[in-house]
Amino acid sequence: MCGTCGCEAETRTLRLEMDVLARNEESADDNRAWLAARRASAVNLMSSPGAGKTTLLEHTIQAVAGTVPCAVIEGDQETPLDAERIRATGARAVQVNTGTGCHLEAATVGRALRELDPPPGAVVLIENVGNLVCPGLFDLGESARVVLASVTEGEDKPSKYPHMYRVADLVLLTKVDLLPYLAFDGDLFIEAVRLVNPSAPVLPVSATAGTGLADWYGWLRAFATIA
Repeated sequence: MCGTCGCEAETRTLRLEMDVLARNEESADDNRAWLAARRASAVNLMSSPGAGKTTLLEHTIQAVAGTVPCAVIEGDQETPLDAERIRATGARAVQVNTGTGCHLEAATVGRALRELDPPPGAVVLIENVGNLVCPGLFDLGESARVVLASVTEGEDKPSKYPHMYRVADLVLLTKVDLLPYLAFDGDLFIEAVRLVNPSAPVLPVSATAGTGLADWYGWLRAFATIA
């Protein structure tokens, strides 16, 4: 040990974090295999609280119902409110409450998948706990990651939370119907995304006004075809 510098404690913490992530990766691989056996796949939706994930899912499920069977895993610290909203659309939904946990983990998602029992060929939409840090670190067995950012959050979030945007396969800029009332620079937002993720498409959408939803539905249908 290096006297009072704390190197041993830091090393022990790092090893613990690596062990946690390694166990999570094993569970994520199990989830992917379980989904593949059903010819199903999963999309992990991540954002800060209030970016509009649940509202977007409500519209999406109804719009693509004829072509893409969807089922949903809802992640929140407390309450079954979001799962109840999803079930009202006619889709299967399982609520996972994490208590003090700030993200979903693969083992928990694995149990939820078996309870959800998605039909063959389904896309499982996983609404992660609202958080721009931890969810990006934990693979859940998904085949794609979608990050939502609302215009009310400001254009600097990709710079402040780069890892979340770095792992995104698609970025949805939500609530664009509010742009006339905000000092939000869309070009700066896209530039910030590109600095950490040069390849992820950025789609402006508004679930309320319907703006850009056709592009999002098209992306999801294409995902369902190739996943």
